[in-house]
Amino acid sequence: MANTHNVTEFIFLGLSPNKEVQRVCFVLFLLLYMAIVLGNLLMVVIVAASRNLGSPMYYFLSSLSFVEICYSSTTAPKLILDLLAEKKSISVWGCMTQLFFMHFFGGIEMFLLTVMAYDRYVAICKPLHYTSIMNRQVCAVLVGTAWTGGFVHSLAQVLLIFRLPFCGPNVIDHYFCDVLPVLKLACSDTFLIGLLIVVNGGTLSVISFVVLLASYVVILFHLRTQSAEGRRKALSTCGSHVTVVVIFFAPCVFIYLRPTATLPIDKMVTVFYTVITPLLNPIIYSLRNAEVKKAMKTLWIRTTKVDKK
Repeated sequence: MANTHNVTEFIFLGLSPNKEVQRVCFVLFLLLYMAIVLGNLLMVVIVAASRNLGSPMYYFLSSLSFVEICYSSTTAPKLILDLLAEKKSISVWGCMTQLFFMHFFGGIEMFLLTVMAYDRYVAICKPLHYTSIMNRQVCAVLVGTAWTGGFVHSLAQVLLIFRLPFCGPNVIDHYFCDVLPVLKLACSDTFLIGLLIVVNGGTLSVISFVVLLASYVVILFHLRTQSAEGRRKALSTCGSHVTVVVIFFAPCVFIYLRPTATLPIDKMVTVFYTVITPLLNPIIYSLRNAEVKKAMKTLWIRTTKVDKK
């Protein structure tokens, strides 16, 4: 790698060159990151502590919350520290590591959301066979497959970038290392590499998104035969999933399914799916789910009783 890289570090331009804006953003993103970690960690603890949340849906939700903590942690801490730093730099190896883990956990989230859609499809369309189809072994295999898929997707992205020569300049107009901003700095023809990145990242996002939407169309079609109460409960649960799917996939498709070019709005779009989406997920699932709210209340009562003793 050293033979093909004259550049040893990259410099981030960050979100804004204005010092006042940077200080405001430091406080804002610090609070947002703390909320992401606490909110998703709370969801993991609630599912683990509650006997009433033992169904596959909550197992997948707990896995998603854990992945959200890891996903946001690949970019948010560095962003927060850089907002107060004079020089926003990262080594080439550090850049590749950040790029790998971002796409690793992002890929896992894509596959997990697809798995959760399949879980809802089985629960609503094949309720009599739900427990036999979605048993513990199957759930573990599906989560393991999501992690494997995320690893393969991320490894492919990094390998496409890893061997490119970087001779200078070394300034990235972003606040973290991502494939397209880094690709612009390579001192070689990157047209083919760019197409492969679009195929790997953008196509994966679109296919997953289409599969998810198709599964929910099938669910909606099936709900016509159910009672009004059954439709209400199913739509409430699926509504949370659809909301999360849209707010995660729409920015990803916008960023990765287009020619290898960056736009001024890209920074704000990536803030949305790297910070805002992990923040909203536990809020969406808790506010729209009566069982989760009940489990939160029960856990709070148990905790306060222990404190009083």
